[in-house]
Amino acid sequence: MKIAVLPGDGIGTEIVEQAVRVLKALDLKFELESALVGGAAYDAHGHPLPEATLKLAKDADAVLFGAVGDWKYDTLDRPLRPEQAILGLRKNLGLFANFRPAICYEQLVGASSLKPELVAGLDILIIRELTGDIYFGQPRGRRVSPDGHFPGAEEAFDTMRYTRPEIERIARVAFEAARKRDKRVTSVDKANVLETFQLWKDVVTEIGKEYPDVALDHMYVDNAAMQLVKAPKKFDVVVTGNMFGDILSDAAAMLTGSIGMLPSASLNSSNQGLYEPSHGSAPDIAGKGVANPLATILSAAMMLRFSLNQAEAADRIEAAVQKVLAQGLRTPDIYSEGTTKVGTREMGDAVLNALA
Repeated sequence: MKIAVLPGDGIGTEIVEQAVRVLKALDLKFELESALVGGAAYDAHGHPLPEATLKLAKDADAVLFGAVGDWKYDTLDRPLRPEQAILGLRKNLGLFANFRPAICYEQLVGASSLKPELVAGLDILIIRELTGDIYFGQPRGRRVSPDGHFPGAEEAFDTMRYTRPEIERIARVAFEAARKRDKRVTSVDKANVLETFQLWKDVVTEIGKEYPDVALDHMYVDNAAMQLVKAPKKFDVVVTGNMFGDILSDAAAMLTGSIGMLPSASLNSSNQGLYEPSHGSAPDIAGKGVANPLATILSAAMMLRFSLNQAEAADRIEAAVQKVLAQGLRTPDIYSEGTTKVGTREMGDAVLNALA
C-alpha cells in the first residue's frame, strides 16, 4: 500500500506527523513517501504542485494531505498560490466526490456553540461535488465591462456550470452512501434562480428514482444553511455542488465543537483518494505545538477504510480517538473547564497509547 504524504504549510507538517505515527503503529505494511506541496513547494521549486509531487500522488494508492496556504503568498499570481495545489490534485486525480462527515462526539457536546440537545448524537455526511461548478467553470477573468450597470468599468467574472454526467455520478455516490446509513438524501441547490442548479435538481430527481428505498428531499442552499443551525439532526446525507458544499461543510464543522475534529476524503471513480482535515493551514499557530491533530488522524482512518480496504484498522483508530476524548484530553480548540489541555504531540502520544 503506497501512501503519498504531503504535509504542506503551516500546521500541516505538525498534524500530518502525528497521523503518520499512528499509521506506523498499526500492524500493516505501508510504503510512505513524502513530498513538498503548496507554499513549501513554491519556495523550493517555484510552483505549488511540482511535477514530481503530482507524479507521486498519481502513483500512490492514497494521498495523506495536511494543509496549504500562508498570508505571505497572497501577492503571488493566482496560478502560483499554494491553494492551487489542492485544486490541481483534485483535477489531475479526478477526485470528484468529497466526503465530509460531521459527527458530534458525546464527549464534545459541550464544546459546540449550539445547545446540547441540538447536537447530541449528530451524525451528518456532506457529499460535495469537487471538480465542477464555479471553481472550474470557464470563461473566467477580469476585463473592462462591455455592458451592464457600469459599462467601461473594470469587472471580474466566473462561470458556474455543470454537465449531466457530473451530476449523475455524484448523485449516485450520495444515494449509495445513504443506503449504508439512514436512507435519506437532501439535495441542496438554488434552482429558483440558477439554471445550473435547475439542471442539478432535475438530474438528482431522476437518479433518485433508481433508489426507491432512499428518501429524497430538495432544499435551497439558504434554507439549508439556516436548518443546519436550527435543526441539524434532521439531515442524514447532504449532496450539493462545489461552492455550496464548501460553505455548508465548514458551517457543519462548527456544530461538532471544532473544525479541528473533522476529517475528509476526496475520491475518484477508482476509490483512489486524497485525505485531509477540513481545516486550513492556520499560520497564526504554526510551530506552537497547539494544533489539533485528531482531524488528520481520523482522515487517515478514512483512508484505511475507503482506499486501502483496511476497515478493521480504521475502526481501531476511531475507537482510540474516542477513548482519548473520554479520558478528558483536549487541545486548546476543544478545551473546556474540567478537561486536561494538551499539545499536538501529546495528543498524538495519547492516541498511540489508546491504540496499544
